[in-house]
Amino acid sequence: MYGVASKLASSISSASASKKWVCSRFICNRNYVAKDINFGVGAQAAMLEGVSEVAEAVKTTMGLGPKGRNVIVEKSMGNPEVSKDGVTVTNKVAGDGTTYANVLTQAILTELCKSIADMRSGINMAVDAVISDLKRRARMISTLEEITQVATIFANGEHEIGELIARAMERVGKEGIIIVSDGITQDNELEVVEGKGMKLARETIKSSDLDVLQELQNPLILIYGKEILDSLSIAYMFVLVEKEKREVLVVAEDVEGDALDLLFLSRNLGGSKQVCAIKAPGFGENRRANLEDLAILTGGEVIYKDPNRGNVNMEMFGTAKKVKF
Repeated sequence: MYGVASKLASSISSASASKKWVCSRFICNRNYVAKDINFGVGAQAAMLEGVSEVAEAVKTTMGLGPKGRNVIVEKSMGNPEVSKDGVTVTNKVAGDGTTYANVLTQAILTELCKSIADMRSGINMAVDAVISDLKRRARMISTLEEITQVATIFANGEHEIGELIARAMERVGKEGIIIVSDGITQDNELEVVEGKGMKLARETIKSSDLDVLQELQNPLILIYGKEILDSLSIAYMFVLVEKEKREVLVVAEDVEGDALDLLFLSRNLGGSKQVCAIKAPGFGENRRANLEDLAILTGGEVIYKDPNRGNVNMEMFGTAKKVKF
């Protein structure tokens, strides 16, 4: 619960390809952007330089708990943000003690470059000792006052935000789902949706007539963490669910190309009911977290490999009593 409160509060290289036919042979030429690959001492020095650059900025926020000094973080759009939270400075949530972790990482890497083998052995011993000690000393927080205190610290000292988070956790419990989103009023608001379920901001995939549908009854749910492009992937899914004679909901980053054509040409599934597809909500890590939550709620799994034979089985599909659109 401590981690949940803190996380809530703190909240390719490119390539071009050209194709041509030559003497009945298909030739594909790819021109890749050059990459720098470093080894040995040079690579270690470059890594240490990057870590030190981050640590030098973060260590200025160090203090006892919420008493660190402020840092102004410049943004490409909008006004600069004043913060004393190391999470904001590094622009990545890493849990409690983020600022100290950065400074310790800098010191560890500095010594690591001197003796890699000895440092690795020492790190393993230290990790085991720290984990053992943390488990021994850990104390779960449960009261509204304790949650408010933790949330307030990670909300940069904003007591109002800390109280709001504590009230939200009190209403939904530690297994509940809490979503932080931008509001349209000047006041902070807490909205609680009762019932065992999950609400997703969905986007219909292209030519789907999902808007015509009102709901799916007892559907199988395929949760895929990437784009589905291969028609064979959809075809194999049809083979799996054909005997079930149930409606199917596909939640994926996107469905395109041959896979999209087959998805909507094969809706009947040899007598089965409606097949629908929606885009996974969110972006980046937020999308991944949403899919993991959906998998837990429906009893399925998030599939990251190509959904073909050997990678997908019926146990990976989630289920729901009802899906409303």
